[in-house]
Amino acid sequence: MRSGILHLLAGAAVAIALSATSASAQKKYDTGASDTEIKIGQTVPFSGPASAYAGIGKTQAAYMRMINEKGGINGRKVNLIQYDDAYSPPKAVEQVRKLVEGDEVLLTFQIIGTPSNAAVQKYLNSKKVPQLLAATGASKFTDPKNFPWTMGYNPNYQSEGRIYGQYILKNHPNAKIGILYQNDDLGRDYVTGLKEALGGKAATMIVAEASYELTDPTIDSQIVRLKAAGADLLYDASTPKFAAQAIKKVADLGWKPVHILDINASPISATLKPAGLDISKDIISTNYGKDPGDPQWKDDAGMKAYFAFMDKYYPEGDKQNTVNIYGYGTAELLVHILQQCGDDLTRENIMKQATSLKNVVGSLSLPGMVINTSPTDYRINKQMQMMKFNGDRWELFGPIIEDAGPAG
Repeated sequence: MRSGILHLLAGAAVAIALSATSASAQKKYDTGASDTEIKIGQTVPFSGPASAYAGIGKTQAAYMRMINEKGGINGRKVNLIQYDDAYSPPKAVEQVRKLVEGDEVLLTFQIIGTPSNAAVQKYLNSKKVPQLLAATGASKFTDPKNFPWTMGYNPNYQSEGRIYGQYILKNHPNAKIGILYQNDDLGRDYVTGLKEALGGKAATMIVAEASYELTDPTIDSQIVRLKAAGADLLYDASTPKFAAQAIKKVADLGWKPVHILDINASPISATLKPAGLDISKDIISTNYGKDPGDPQWKDDAGMKAYFAFMDKYYPEGDKQNTVNIYGYGTAELLVHILQQCGDDLTRENIMKQATSLKNVVGSLSLPGMVINTSPTDYRINKQMQMMKFNGDRWELFGPIIEDAGPAG
């Protein structure tokens, strides 16, 4: 009898131990996560030279309000903490340190802009805090070997540059190219990609290059210089404020080059409308997501859901502004990644889930485009399609192009 009781007690002890082990295996948390909350940090240029991107952060905050209203992510509410960095690298460093050391966030999400991300990349990697879906396409943000905790969201700028180069060689093989670029990782990566695609023809096709600083009040002199060099194709690697200035100055000079504009500066509301829709006609760019102004998506389920979301959670936002579409799509992907984490909300598992996405289709992605990542290829968006502005909206043309170039 006594032996039987001992066996029962031993069995109960084993059961309790297994139960405790199972419970601990089910739920794992790092700083910033708990049974009730997931704390996420972000800096946004709510002011400064890139404030046209402020809508991204506002849309993302609205999206998290929607998610929380629906019960959160696996039962946990999202606490998205946002600070204004004014697109200033020193300010970004200050605010990101505050997020990590003061607010103790689990991860940073969609820090906006190449300069801001570059300023905090080494710090976040040293702290092993995910720099997740960074709002930049500079190649240094898809470099798992050197920066395993950093993952950019935007199409790789060098990849996009290579696609423009392919387009130019096919459609404008005798072009005299004038390059305008922002003097940072963003601009320089676009130039590198273009030159890689042009190959040996780069030296003869590129007739002039002109850079500008974010602190420059205007870029009029740069545009004048490119026109004077005899360029008949303007390769414009800039951001909305400066792209709008370039479009205006090109028109003022009566210059009519083929104008290729990078995707970051392509939003109609942020760039083309301030510049003038009439003088923006025929500008060429690329895209990987649906444009809310394109009538072909009026009955699309994803677009309908986006419009309903904007009406309820961000009614003051411009539904037609692709900046807000971008914010919606990135927030949607973040939620997908965190849902995949289940109850293992460790920083290591967040990166594991983010770098093992398989055939993920965003509700606002162009048909045929999927997201695939791996531990050696952090690129989220490797597929793009060319588009041209018709004076009212962007029109897609040509096939979907997937960049087969290097991942880093």
